Amino acid sequence: MDIKDKVKQFIITNFLMGAETQALNDDHSFLEQGVIDSTGILELVDYVQETFSIKVEDEELTPDNLDSLNNLEAFIKTKLSNA
Repeated sequence: MDIKDKVKQFIITNFLMGAETQALNDDHSFLEQGVIDSTGILELVDYVQETFSIKVEDEELTPDNLDSLNNLEAFIKTKLSNA
């Protein structure tokens, strides 16, 4: 299972209660689509840190890094390549 698939499965299980919906398009904003709220982003960050053994710094908590599947995948790949 690749990075995007792992994150997508986490979101479906924890925020969509197992129901995969159109709202979870790879490039759609989680916040704008109502998939995840601001508290959910913190849960997502915890998951990403634990699953991929990376540290998300406070200054990295931006929509450019965390607000879509594509953004998250690119961010995680960058963090892993710099580790």
